[in-house]
Amino acid sequence: MATPRAEARGLFRKGVEAVLGSWPALQVAVENGFGGAYSQEKAEWMVEAVEQYFQSNADLELDEIEDFLAELMNNEFDTMIEDGSLAQVSQQLRLFFGQCQQGEGAAVHEAIVRLAQKKQEAKVAAAKSKPTEESSSEEEQGTEEEAMDCSAAPSMNGAQPSPPPSSGADPEDGWTLVRKKKK
Repeated sequence: MATPRAEARGLFRKGVEAVLGSWPALQVAVENGFGGAYSQEKAEWMVEAVEQYFQSNADLELDEIEDFLAELMNNEFDTMIEDGSLAQVSQQLRLFFGQCQQGEGAAVHEAIVRLAQKKQEAKVAAAKSKPTEESSSEEEQGTEEEAMDCSAAPSMNGAQPSPPPSSGADPEDGWTLVRKKKK
């Protein structure tokens, strides 16, 4: 049987995983590869780093936790968090840590379950909105392919037909067309 301290530490780790796993800023950074090819591994490492930070420092203040998380996000994902979520995440982590230290594991476990449910609901909502985005992208891609097929038709004599002469300026949009000079 594990000691109460080891149980509290394990529960706190699960709490950190739940909080960071449901943090939209971190999830967007991971999903979009802001941390490079190893974004997912960096997010997993971040759980360990946050847990170790709490275990190594006594009586952490909210601003210290916020600064630590902001530094991790900036260093690992090149992301500056300005949506106010740092304060919420920091507060939740500090609450979990305090509850684990005081032996209130049931409250932490209940909060972890709620966070997992919220994360699942967000995934379902994202999945419902995704098909419409994909179908419009596929339609646009099909249109591009059709346009490319038309312009890629080979000419009979092997020479490319010259583009129609143009004045070089389009007064409607203010852009000037620059053409390559003939040799």
